[in-house]
Amino acid sequence: MENNRIKRYSRRIGEGAFSWALGGTCYYFLEIALRGYSHWSMFVLGGAVLCFATFQGVLMHWSEPLWVQAGRGVVLVTALEFITGLIVNKWLNLGIWDYSDQPFQLWGQICLPFAILFSGLVVAAAFLGGFLSHALFREEKPRFFVL
Repeated sequence: MENNRIKRYSRRIGEGAFSWALGGTCYYFLEIALRGYSHWSMFVLGGAVLCFATFQGVLMHWSEPLWVQAGRGVVLVTALEFITGLIVNKWLNLGIWDYSDQPFQLWGQICLPFAILFSGLVVAAAFLGGFLSHALFREEKPRFFVL
């Protein structure tokens, strides 16, 4: 009994580590392709997004519409970006990004246009995480629907 629980937890940790590394790598290289540079903190955020998108789908048995999953993910991404921005841009003065010139921005760390853009990334992360968790880790097959 105890051995099965250890195996289950070990498997979950492995799935999470894989998702985090894949999400971080994908987002890091996406930023390099689009902006020409990135920062290690974006690797951490990208990994967190893929883990969250996969976890929420598995936890809810893929029963929620994509707009609910995306909405929850955008709230998480925006909150994490704000906290990360306060640390790396304001506290450490690294100047990794500045949204001060964007509409509906808060202290230059988050803004509405990028929050909307991140919704597409969250949906992509849900698809990627769902299919990989099923194909690689024998999780429940994801079912995606809009409404």
